[in-house]
Amino acid sequence: MKQHIAYLACAAAVIGTGLGAAPSTAAHTTHVVHPGESIQQAVDAAEPGDTVLLHRGTYRQSVEVSTPGLTLRGMGGGTVIRPATKRAANSCAKGGNGICVVGTKNRNVKDVTIAALKVTGFAKNGIYSTATDRLTVRNVTAVKNGVWGIAQEASVRGVFRWNTARDNGDAGLFLANTITAEEGATNARGAVVEHNRLEGNRIGVTVRRLRNLSVAGNDVTGNCAGVFVVGDENKPRAGDLAVRDNHITRNNKFCPKTERLPFLQGSGIVLTGAEKTLVTGNEITDNVGTSPLSGGIVLFKSMVGVTSEQNRISRNRLAGNAPADLVNTDTGKGNTFAGNSCRVSRPAGLC
Repeated sequence: MKQHIAYLACAAAVIGTGLGAAPSTAAHTTHVVHPGESIQQAVDAAEPGDTVLLHRGTYRQSVEVSTPGLTLRGMGGGTVIRPATKRAANSCAKGGNGICVVGTKNRNVKDVTIAALKVTGFAKNGIYSTATDRLTVRNVTAVKNGVWGIAQEASVRGVFRWNTARDNGDAGLFLANTITAEEGATNARGAVVEHNRLEGNRIGVTVRRLRNLSVAGNDVTGNCAGVFVVGDENKPRAGDLAVRDNHITRNNKFCPKTERLPFLQGSGIVLTGAEKTLVTGNEITDNVGTSPLSGGIVLFKSMVGVTSEQNRISRNRLAGNAPADLVNTDTGKGNTFAGNSCRVSRPAGLC
C-alpha cells in the first residue's frame, strides 16, 4: 500500500510540472501551444527529440528551429501560421519567412520534422531551411507566400512528402545547393520530393544545381511550369537524378519573363543545363503555350548557354502538349528518347 501511494504521488508531481508540457515518454516531452501563446518560447525550451504540438487556431508569428530531433506539429489545416502583426521578433520573421530550420556553417541540424500545419501569407517563404540533414516536411500546406512555398538549400537527405503548395510567387517546392553564391551542384544524398500537390505557382518544383535525388509521384497542375531541373556553367553539373511517375497536367498559367528566364506558360518538365537525368514513367498532358520553354518535356540550353547532355527520356505518356509533346532545342550530346507514348515532337522522330 505504501508503495502504491508513493507511485501516485510521483505521477502527480510529473503531471504537474510545466504549463503546456506533458511527458510523452520517459525521455521526450510534448510541449503544447495554444493560439495566443509563443511557439518560439516552446521551441526554445525543447530538448532534442521533443515535440512542440500546436493546437488548432491561428498563430501570427514566425518560428526558428535549430534543435536537432525536434518535431513541430500542428493538427492539420486548422493550425495556421501567418505573419505577425507587430515588429518582427526573430531573424526568421525579419527575413519574411514563416518557419525556418537553420543549422550552422560547420554543423547541419539533424532530424527535424515539420508536419500537419498551414503556413500562409509570408513575404518570402512559408518554410525555409538551410544546413539541415534529414529534414522531413510532411502534410504541410504552403499557400500564397511571396517567393517559395517550401524551400531548402545547402542540405542533404531532405524528405518532402504529402504537402500542398499553392499560389506561391515562385516555386511551390524549391531545392538548391545555394542561392547566395555561384557553386557547382552538390550531392543531395538521396533527398526525396514525393506525393506532393503543387498548383497555381510559378513553377511547381524547381531543382537547382543538385544531384542524387528523386522527384516522384507528385500531382503538378495549374502552374506556369511543372518541373524545372536547372543547371549552369558551374561544375559539377546539375543532374544525375530522377523525375519519375509524376502526373503533370495543364500547367498553362502565364508568368512574365525575369532576368534569367523568358515568360513561362505551358511547360511540363524542363531540363536546362542538366546531365544524366532520368525522366521516366510520367503522365504529361495538355501543357500548352508559346514560350520557348513550352511543351510536354523540353530540353533547353541554360540561360548562360550550357547544353544538357546524357539525359534519358523514357517510357513517359504524353498527349495534348503544345507546341509538341517532346521538344529538344538543345545541341547537347548523348540525350536519348526511348519508349515514350506521344504524337508530336520537335524535331520530328523523337516519339
